[in-house]
Amino acid sequence: NMISTNEYFDGNVKSLGYKTSTGNSTVGVMEAGDYEFGTSTHETMIVIEGEMTVKLPGDSIWAAYKAGESFEIDANEKFQVKVSAQTAYLCQYK
Repeated sequence: NMISTNEYFDGNVKSLGYKTSTGNSTVGVMEAGDYEFGTSTHETMIVIEGEMTVKLPGDSIWAAYKAGESFEIDANEKFQVKVSAQTAYLCQYK
């Protein structure tokens, strides 16, 4: 199994994908900016370093997640993310 390389938003978000015993994961970095992501599977997003301000599907408010904190998104949803400085994350797909 090769490590896959992904780039989104003109290279402002980059990640490396790999397989685990429970599914697929990516570890990546986001540049400062505003992003909208769509999910095809259930995702658990864990902030490794930095901070993400996130608007989850169906929520009207933004919530901040710091290093060590996580949030989950169901399949076939969209969620919005703002980061003010380079931020690293781990995303687990189920």
